[in-house]
Amino acid sequence: MSTTKNTLVTGAAGFIGSNFVQYFVANHKDHYVVLDKLTYAGDPRNLEGLEQADNYTFEQGDICDAERLQSLFDQYQFSQVIHFAAESHVDNSITGPGAFVQTNIVGTFELLQAAYKLWMTGPQALREVFAEARFLHVSTDEVYGTLGDSGLFTETTPYAPNSPYSASKAASDMLVRSYFHTYGLPVVTTNCSNNYGPNQHQEKLIPTIIRKALALEPIPIYGDGQNIRDWLYVLDHCKGIFDALKQGRLGETYNIGGRNERNNIYIAERICAELDRLRPKKTGLYKDQITFVTDRPGHDFRYAIDADKIETELGWRAEETFETGIIKTIEWYLEHPERLGLTGRDK
Repeated sequence: MSTTKNTLVTGAAGFIGSNFVQYFVANHKDHYVVLDKLTYAGDPRNLEGLEQADNYTFEQGDICDAERLQSLFDQYQFSQVIHFAAESHVDNSITGPGAFVQTNIVGTFELLQAAYKLWMTGPQALREVFAEARFLHVSTDEVYGTLGDSGLFTETTPYAPNSPYSASKAASDMLVRSYFHTYGLPVVTTNCSNNYGPNQHQEKLIPTIIRKALALEPIPIYGDGQNIRDWLYVLDHCKGIFDALKQGRLGETYNIGGRNERNNIYIAERICAELDRLRPKKTGLYKDQITFVTDRPGHDFRYAIDADKIETELGWRAEETFETGIIKTIEWYLEHPERLGLTGRDK
C-alpha cells in the first residue's frame, strides 16, 4: 500500500506557506494540495515552477466556504492539514478588523469542522483509516502579548493579545485546542516569532526597508526604533512546522523561535549596511534615509520565544542567524525587484 499522504496546505500562495510547499514538494513524497483565495497577500508568482511537480495541485478557494471545503475533503481524502491561511498585517487589523475575525476565526472553524467530519465518527472516535491524521495549526507569538526587557514566551505563557490581529489568532488557537479536548481531533499548534525571507509581502518591515532604501525614499521606523522581535528565517520555520506535523505530540503547542532578538533600528541599519556593500548608492549611505514616524497604536514592545521544547523534543534548531539570513533575503530581493514593486530605474 502507498504511504503517500494527501496534504491540504491553506494559504500557500502567501509568504510562509509558499516557502513551505516550494521546499517540501521538492524534498518529500506527500501530495500537497494548495488552497488559496489569492487575496492581496497571495501571489501566484510564489508558486511558480510547482505546476510541473506530480505531487502538487493548486485549488483556488476560500477557507470560509464550508461547501468548497467539504468538496475538497471528499475529493482528496486529506489525512494532513497544514493551516497557514490568515490575515496577518497588524496595521490592517487596526483599520479593518472584520476581515481578521472572518478569516482567522471563522475560516479556522470551517477547516476544523471539515477535518472532523472526514476523520471522525463522533467525539473521541477517529476512523481507523485516518489513525495517522494530523491537523497542524500555524500561529504567532503575538497571542502572548508583550514582554518587558527580560523574559521569554513559553508554551505556558498566558494569552494576552493586544491587537485585533493577535486577538483573532488567539481565538483560532483556542478553537483548535477545543477540538482536541472535546472531540479528540488530532491537532498540533505552532506559535512562531517574526519571519523574514523570500516572498514576504512588500508592506512588511524588512521588505519595506529594502524597498524604500532602493527607491531612495525615507525609510520609516516606528517610534524610536527600540521595539524588539525574535527573528526567524522562513525556511527554518518551515522545517520546524514539518517536524511538528510528523513528530509533535497531539494536542501540544510548540513555540518556534530563532533566538535572534534584534531591535528595529538595528534591523534597518544592518540592511542599509548590506545594501551599501551589495548595491551602493552613487552618493551617501542608505542609513541616511532612516526616518522615525509616529508609533503604531498599541505597539508591543518586545517578543521573544523560548524554543527549548521543540529543540529538546523534536530535535529542531534554527540554522540561520539573523546576520546570515538577512544577506540571503536582501540578495533575493535584489534579484527580484519587481516583488518590491520596483523597476530597473529604482536602483
